[in-house]
Amino acid sequence: MTEEDVYTKDGTVDYRGNPANKKETGTWRACPFILGNECCERLAYYGMSTNLVVYFKEQLNQHSATASKNIANWGGTCYITPLIGAFVADAYLGRYMTILCFTIVYVIGMTLLTLSASVPGLKPTCDPQGNCHATQGQSAVCFVALYLIALGTGGIKPCVSSFGADQFDDSDKAEKEHKSSFFNWFYLSINVGALVAASLLVWVQTNVSWGWGFGIPAGAMAIAVVSFFSGTKLYRNQKPGGSPLTRMCQVIVASIRKYNAEVPNDKSALYEIEEDSESAIQGSRKLDHSNGLRFFDKAAVIGNSDNVKDPINPWRLCSVTQVEELKAIIRLLPVFVTGIIFSTVYSQMGSYFILQGETMDNVGNKNFKIAPATLSVFDTISVIFWVPVYDRIIVPIARKFSGRKNGLTQLQRMGIGLFISIFSMVYAVVLESMRLKMVRRHNYYELKEVPMSMFWQIPPYFIIGCAEVFFFIGQLEFFYEQAPDAMRSTCSALQLLTVAFGSYLSSLLITIVTKVTTRNGSPGWLPDKLNYGHLDYFFLLLTGLSVLNFLVFLMVSKWYTYKKSVGTLR
Repeated sequence: MTEEDVYTKDGTVDYRGNPANKKETGTWRACPFILGNECCERLAYYGMSTNLVVYFKEQLNQHSATASKNIANWGGTCYITPLIGAFVADAYLGRYMTILCFTIVYVIGMTLLTLSASVPGLKPTCDPQGNCHATQGQSAVCFVALYLIALGTGGIKPCVSSFGADQFDDSDKAEKEHKSSFFNWFYLSINVGALVAASLLVWVQTNVSWGWGFGIPAGAMAIAVVSFFSGTKLYRNQKPGGSPLTRMCQVIVASIRKYNAEVPNDKSALYEIEEDSESAIQGSRKLDHSNGLRFFDKAAVIGNSDNVKDPINPWRLCSVTQVEELKAIIRLLPVFVTGIIFSTVYSQMGSYFILQGETMDNVGNKNFKIAPATLSVFDTISVIFWVPVYDRIIVPIARKFSGRKNGLTQLQRMGIGLFISIFSMVYAVVLESMRLKMVRRHNYYELKEVPMSMFWQIPPYFIIGCAEVFFFIGQLEFFYEQAPDAMRSTCSALQLLTVAFGSYLSSLLITIVTKVTTRNGSPGWLPDKLNYGHLDYFFLLLTGLSVLNFLVFLMVSKWYTYKKSVGTLR
């Protein structure tokens, strides 16, 4: 066996900093520790967050709209903070050390949240009838804990999926095929954790105590830490390549400085370092020149004042690879935008789906009731069902028709997910319309629970789960694959940012709809007592936005240009 066959060719190193040995590191031998970490971390996250809207209403005594907006804003923050973790990982620490640092913040937040729900003086005060209220100080402690968790989970999110994918060498055909399956099983591990959270932990919070309901997720986070660091010696690590933000700014500045320069038709006339495959960016392969966005090619035009033999000024002259990095990010932005509406629909499972369920017949008795938030378990069951179906049945069938190893392209997979998600909102509209007709026909306005089983909510949860398998996993893989080598955490964070903007858009829509529909003393579409409102109209609005978004996605995917890497790394 030659030396070339012993070591990876994508620039990864082992925990000692030596070139990664293909036989001793990475692939599926390292993945169980990463998947175990993700499963436990997601159990902690969803165990704490799934029923949070009820905690805000019943323990902090917030109005429905306020609680929903607070959930949306906090959830959005959980998916914006990945930008911080991604920048730190790509620029300075690498993914492994970034996960370590933000995990510490995460554990501190989880511990503080548990204390805020269990320690007298910190937890809300409740009277014998169960009516609770929280002082400003108690609410502040709760929200400080939550936003520490947002910072911790955000710092980890863009690194774990990319770190797992790093265990497979792109230049090895066999390993590259396994990488696509890794994203499927990675998402499956997320939902195994969510399944336990949505069933067991929601029951604990509802029937035992919020202290235990938050304490168990904190313990799960500790297990996640142990799982991840147990695999240290098996991991392949990508070296940080320096600040991606600085490199992109250099291309923009250099392009503006050479505004009047003409881009040659011969791409070989543009500046690039002479090595066969390695670029000037540590840990990054060269990228082939693409024809679009030609203005930025001006940054790679060699001017009379540029001496390529001396150390170049990157604010005046950039390599083709550096220019193509910026182009790759710009091309991802339209795809990024189309994910926002999907995430807005997805966020309803944590807000108005639960509030709708509270107005329906909650199965059980006064000593044991199934909480509406528990129904999110059907979203998780759907994902757990569809992941192996997609990986083992749909992909082989699609492969016969398309000739592609992965069956569908990532964009095709995402488009199918967007289309499926439309039907979840259509069903939600029909269900709420039927519920409101029952309310008005029988004058159930003041009835807390309409005699209509909340199990009628199962189909939209199941449909969204199916849509997730197509859209979210396809999006996760797409943003990783289309990212330049030294910007993969950054692009993973960009993918997660769609969830943040979806949550913020949900909050904005709730604010606008509430303001517009409550004029002249009207209860509006989204009052605290949904029997007096029109939640069906709000769901209809989301349906219309989903249809429009799907049509835009079809145009965006048609025009997309895929990146092309050149050579391998040693």
